[in-house]
Amino acid sequence: MVPWEGYISDETMGTFAPIVLYWVYAGGYQLILHRRPLERYRLHTRAEEEEKNLVSLPTVVRGVLLQQLVQAIVAMILFMVTSDSSITVVQPPIVVQIFQFLIAMLVMDSWQYFVHRYMHQNKFLYRHIHSQHHRLIVPYAIGALYNHPLEGLLLDTLGGAISFLVSGMTPRTAVFFFCFAVLKTVDDHCGLWLPYNIFQHLFQNNTAYHDIHHQLQGTKYNYSQPFFSIWDRILGTHMPYDLVSRKEGGFEARPLRD
Repeated sequence: MVPWEGYISDETMGTFAPIVLYWVYAGGYQLILHRRPLERYRLHTRAEEEEKNLVSLPTVVRGVLLQQLVQAIVAMILFMVTSDSSITVVQPPIVVQIFQFLIAMLVMDSWQYFVHRYMHQNKFLYRHIHSQHHRLIVPYAIGALYNHPLEGLLLDTLGGAISFLVSGMTPRTAVFFFCFAVLKTVDDHCGLWLPYNIFQHLFQNNTAYHDIHHQLQGTKYNYSQPFFSIWDRILGTHMPYDLVSRKEGGFEARPLRD
């Protein structure tokens, strides 16, 4: 039993809940990012954000909305193709759902690692497609899904669809998985190192880890996203870092390689 049962279909929730959650969670971060009490948790100063980033917030918002439009269309097609209205879907036992969740996480990580890495290694793809995301040298939450439309389709939307299909999860389980993936992706770009942030404590692949990848000296490292750092460690693209306090307040994720 879920709160939306009898009101909205699981397929509709799986399509639109992650989009709504993105703006609620990322919008919340955006509202608190520039509050003075939180300056001591920032990974970059305000001056760095203004000087280094190559794209404005309104442009980022428009880019994210475009990606989410494509994402919604693909999700509706995916659920339409895989659902059978003549069959009542029965949720498997919770243990099976947890296993499917883990499989989906590993599949999504694998897909995103190799596509992401190839977009860095192929000069044409990086220059014309992936470099759009790296216009945010200082990441912030709303920019988590700021990508070239083709990258958004290949990396995020198609990666999510493949994770759903390979794991064998039901649309209802997919609602929770896609929402969890959105929360984690937004958090990885939030630009704050918060003391009670559960994602930053449970996952080694977290805000500071991904911040290294956005730094100029880290663009060839820390490709893994959004959950684990397994592929980086196996394939030699893992860049360790120190999280050090800045004199003027806040933190800095400092790479440990030259």
